[in-house]
Amino acid sequence: MEAFSVRTSRLVLSLMFGFVVLGLASPAYAQEAAAGAGSAAAQWSIITAGFALAIAALGAALGQGKAVASAAEAIARNPGAAGEIRGALILGLVLIESLVIYVLLISLILFFLNPFI
Repeated sequence: MEAFSVRTSRLVLSLMFGFVVLGLASPAYAQEAAAGAGSAAAQWSIITAGFALAIAALGAALGQGKAVASAAEAIARNPGAAGEIRGALILGLVLIESLVIYVLLISLILFFLNPFI
């Protein structure tokens, strides 16, 4: 249990450090707004699309890791059912990945075909 809390705290600290670095680096690339540039809703749609993709990728990675770990444990317990377990695992991984691809599609639509302009 001790190793889990150390690993979790390292992850949280790494994420916080990453957000701080991104927050401090963004003014370095700031520019003056051009005349007739997109509205605030258009800018927020791009940011929202990025966050949606990040959250979907995080959830999918956690789900795929748990699925593979559970499948490996199940095959280790019952090697005779390896074929059935492998088939269910691949189907589950395909469904998880399709959700991430769907979020990527929605993010690309919000990014390139901005519906707010």
